[in-house]
Amino acid sequence: MTEALLSLGIEELGLNLSGANIADLELFLQEMGRWNQVHNLTSIENEQDSVRLHLIDSIAVLPVLRRFLKMPDPKIADLGSGGGLPAIPIAIVQPEWQISLIEAIRKKTAFLQHVRGKLKLKNIEVLSERVENVALQQPAQFDAVISRAFTNLARFLELSLPLIKPGGLVFAMKSKRADEEMADVSMDDWQLLADEALVIPNLSAERRLLVLTPMRKSIPSF
Repeated sequence: MTEALLSLGIEELGLNLSGANIADLELFLQEMGRWNQVHNLTSIENEQDSVRLHLIDSIAVLPVLRRFLKMPDPKIADLGSGGGLPAIPIAIVQPEWQISLIEAIRKKTAFLQHVRGKLKLKNIEVLSERVENVALQQPAQFDAVISRAFTNLARFLELSLPLIKPGGLVFAMKSKRADEEMADVSMDDWQLLADEALVIPNLSAERRLLVLTPMRKSIPSF
């Protein structure tokens, strides 16, 4: 699969991945494919589509994350982590970042725990909880939150607010509907720091990464 990973565009992202990174990304995809046969983790089963739509889509955000997360060991929450996207690929490439994968569906958290052990990822924790419960248990504990296809932007920001530290960042992975979703966000409460077009090699679908920070701390309503 290494040749497929490289030919499908990882080199074009300019991330300088090590051989160990590539091997771990391959192993993650293999384990996802194996578990998917029983547990239906994802509807994407073709190997090349998995590389493009899972791995490359996930790590394409890294140049932007690196630009904003300047602290040595940022603490990040991935909301609605599902099968571990984008958190697992990010954790593989950035072992110094501490990432909490929040997922309420048990079969998915079982897979995430399995991958954590299989890949010896000491920089992740798997929280088998609803996001609202984690916010009550760990208020204002995260430097940033991220999500890929979890919920609409307004709801994602509402769920993120109690989790992030003052001045924390929200990274929202979105598609071409980002403008529609932004229209439902109160810009009195949130500041848009960046709206980055993500170029996914060999993929024609539009991808964008929105970076936001709260203007003021308000009390969310769950």
